[in-house]
Formats: sequence, C-alpha cells, structure tokens
Amino acid sequence: MAPASTVRITQRPGRHAIEQIAVPGGSFTMGDSSGDRNRADGEAPLHDVAISAFDIDATTVTNDDFARFVEDTGYVTEAESFGFSAVFHLAIAATQEDVMGPVTGAPWWAGVQGADWRHPGGSSSDVDGLGDHPVVHVSWNDAQAYCEWAGRRLPTEAEWEYAARGGIEGAKYPWGDEEVDAGGWRANIWQGDFPRANTLEDGFLTTAPVRTFEPNGYGLWQPVGNVWEWCEDWFHPATYRRGTSAEHRMVVTDPVGPETGQTRIMRGGSYLCHISYCNRYRNSARSQNTPDSSMGNGGFRTVARREALS
Repeated sequence: MAPASTVRITQRPGRHAIEQIAVPGGSFTMGDSSGDRNRADGEAPLHDVAISAFDIDATTVTNDDFARFVEDTGYVTEAESFGFSAVFHLAIAATQEDVMGPVTGAPWWAGVQGADWRHPGGSSSDVDGLGDHPVVHVSWNDAQAYCEWAGRRLPTEAEWEYAARGGIEGAKYPWGDEEVDAGGWRANIWQGDFPRANTLEDGFLTTAPVRTFEPNGYGLWQPVGNVWEWCEDWFHPATYRRGTSAEHRMVVTDPVGPETGQTRIMRGGSYLCHISYCNRYRNSARSQNTPDSSMGNGGFRTVARREALS
C-alpha cells in the first residue's frame, strides 16, 4: 500500500451511499492483550502496526444498500446459486422439507434450501422492514462483487482492528474494557443459555439495525456483535508470529496478510457470540471461513480504494 502522502481516495459517486468515517493514520498494538484469546486463532504475539489514513463505512452494508447493487447489476449471490445457506436453528423460517439437517460439529446450524440475503430464515422469510439491518448470507466472493460495483474494497484485517478500537489503545472492546452488559447492553450478542434459549435482553434474536447501540470513538457502529465482517486477508494462525520475534520485531506498516490461503478472515463476532461458547466479540478476535461460504450472521463493511499517484 502506498504511503498516505501519495494516495488518492477513489469511489464511484452515487453507488455506495453509506456514511464515511475518516480514520486518521497512526500506530497501534495489534493482537490480544486481555488474556481471553483463542489460541488456535492466532491472536498473538502482540505486535506494533502502522496504518495509513483511510475512509471506512460507518456501518455494515445493509439490505437496502445490497438491494441497490443487485437491482443495478442483476447479481446472483452464491447462496442463491447453490440453493441453500446456513441458518441458526431458532431463526429458521422454512418448511421441514427445506431443512437439510444440522451442521456437523455445530448442530445449532442447519443448511436451509431457499435461504439467501432476501430470505434470511428460509423461503418463508423476507427482508420487509429490515432495510436498515445488515445484509447477511453474503460470501466473501459476493462482498468482492459489491466492492467492484461500488469502487470500494474490503478492509485489511489490520485496518479493521485499528478502526474497531476507535483510538483506545489495548482495549478489549471498542468502548473500552467494561463488559458488554455493563450499564446496559453495548452490542448485539447472545443472552441466556446458548444455543437453546435467548432471553432477548438486548432486544434481538438475530440482527439489529446497523445504527443500534453507540458508535465507537471513530464513529463506527457495531464493529463487534451483530454480524461477522469479511476482511480482505487470507487467514493463517501464524500470521502474527512471522517476523515478529523479539530479535526481529519492528513496526509493520499496512500489512496485508498471507499471499495465499484456504480461508478468509472474518472479524467482530455476531449475535450468536456468548462467553460460554464464542467470545470473539472482541477487538482482537479472529475467525475464518471459505470464500464461498455464507451464513445468517455474516456481512461486511467496505473501505475506499487507494491508488498511487503517478
């Protein structure tokens, strides 16, 4: 990535209508400092990263935003092409014949025929009244197609974490270290007995409108909870260990992750995260999925492209 002083922000006016947040360039310590890390996810070691200034969406892409893209292009998502997607068992809205069965190792998920971005619970559901909710059932490849149409790109993993932290160094969450339910709910995650009973204390079984709760210090709404957010990078559990040993440690500038891989990074957790099962609703938490995978708790936000000046 070119230095901040020699880049030009580009965007296709009128296509991508989400409010932009200008995130200032700076340095931060990337990785988990809370001790709550998931070892297999590669949240360590802590390492210093410098990030050039960039513009990022204030919210995730909504159903209304994605609908404009589809109406303009006729794009067909991978869930629509495959004929099914993954739906949380309490959110299924389909006939029994459409339910393909539980996912191995995660029986609270089921493949549901007819589930897609227009029908998040299955063929008996729709997005009427959910225009300001995050679009879901979009794969990494679908998100890339939207970005191409909009003249955008997905954030790198480092950009995402830097923006999610909102200028608070070393904090566990975008608002600081206080827990999610301290003084009222701060993010859309699971409450109750996962995965059987959600008490709905925050008001939502699945997605919440993208401008629910409070934005972080930079102005990003819900970088944690609500939906997982695709990032540009390939996933590797050893990404942070490469070149960050004590004798070689240095500030890494605008890292872009591994050159190849099998899965892509997802950040931020979702409405299904719970301390007893998935505590990945933290700034440093990492997850992954294959680029063609889609699910009822996965979405994305975008950043402005940068092009080097000649």
